[in-house]
Amino acid sequence: MRIAILGHSGSGKSTLARKIGELYDLPVLHLDTLQFESNWVERDKDEARLMCRAFMDFNDSWVIDGNYTWQFQQERLDNADLIVFMLFNRFNCLYRAFKRYKNYKGKSRPDMTDGCDEKLDREFITWILFSSRTAEKEEKRAFLKQKYASKMRIIKNQRQLDRFIAEAESLSLSGQLPKP
Repeated sequence: MRIAILGHSGSGKSTLARKIGELYDLPVLHLDTLQFESNWVERDKDEARLMCRAFMDFNDSWVIDGNYTWQFQQERLDNADLIVFMLFNRFNCLYRAFKRYKNYKGKSRPDMTDGCDEKLDREFITWILFSSRTAEKEEKRAFLKQKYASKMRIIKNQRQLDRFIAEAESLSLSGQLPKP
C-alpha cells in the first residue's frame, strides 16, 4: 500500500500522513525532513534524493507527504495506490499555519527536522497566499489531477478531510483504502 499526499502549504499534509501511517501501520516520510537540515538549512539536493530513494527502495508500503517534484514526484505518483491532494483555499491554509505556529512556536513539530523551530514569517505567508498559487503552479496541479484522476482523492475543506479520515478509520481494519 502506497499513499502520496500533495497539496498547499498549511493544508494538513503532514498531519494526515501521520494519521494514515498510524491507521495502516505504514512508514511515513515527510519530504520536508529531507529538504531541511537543522536551523532551516537546505540540504544538498543529491543527498536528499538519495535519502528519498533509500526510503522508497527499502519500504514496499509507505506514506509520503510533500510536493517536491525533484524528489521523484512522478515515480511516487505512478507507484501510489492512492494520491490525496489537499487543496484548501489560501485563507484556510494561512489560518491553519497560524494555528500550527501557535502550537509549536519555539520548537520543531514532529514532522520537521529537529532544530527547525516553527516559524511564520513574511516569506512563508507570501508563499501560502500568493507564490505557491501562480498560474504556472495551478497548471501543473491541473495536469496532475487529470493524469492521476483514477487514483486521486481531492480534499478542499475540513468537512471533506473529516469524512476521508472517518472512511480510512473504518476501512483500516480490513486493509482497504478510501476510494479516490
